[in-house]
Amino acid sequence: MELQLALDLVDIPGAKEIVSEVAEYVDVVEIGTPVIINEGLRAVKELKTAFPHLRVLADLKIMDAGGYEVMKASEAGASIITVLGVSDDTTISGAVTEARKQGTKIMVDMINVPDMEKRAREIDELGVDYICVHSGYDHQAAGKNSLEDLATIKRVVKKAKTAIAGGIKLVTLPEVLQAKPDLVIVGGGITGQANRKAAAAEMKRLVQSAG
Repeated sequence: MELQLALDLVDIPGAKEIVSEVAEYVDVVEIGTPVIINEGLRAVKELKTAFPHLRVLADLKIMDAGGYEVMKASEAGASIITVLGVSDDTTISGAVTEARKQGTKIMVDMINVPDMEKRAREIDELGVDYICVHSGYDHQAAGKNSLEDLATIKRVVKKAKTAIAGGIKLVTLPEVLQAKPDLVIVGGGITGQANRKAAAAEMKRLVQSAG
């Protein structure tokens, strides 16, 4: 089980500052969609250059032109690139094919997928590396979380690793870990804390102890 840090509401200097505090406790650093919209793939490149030992995830949320966008993100230094689960199978397959060429990995974000079980089965057969259940900001505001969705995909996925994102804090982490995802994605639960290093260290300890 691994810990991913999600950076959403920062610029490149702010991202570097946060990662410098917590780098020893995280396995993957996510350059979130808002950062990429504001800064472009340069944010991925600069974070990978600054922290070469960390894997960087580019949260592109690809919906079309999967192969091309995966190629560009891979060239920028991303180790993992996200594609939306609601996108066409050909988009996901194209992303997977290009990722294999580039030596990178594909994570499918299941946000707003209507039939979680059916789509997870289909996506698993397309050869993706991770399937991620995700409560977005708007979902969290409505009081939703992804634990039920995680249980669903854990039940049906045979090949891909599983991940969970959305509003995970130190107080809710033990319940998340009981569901045994392969990757736990935390944003504000680390970045919004007064002592980010301490929060990341404790989360990493819990993740490691859960296996």
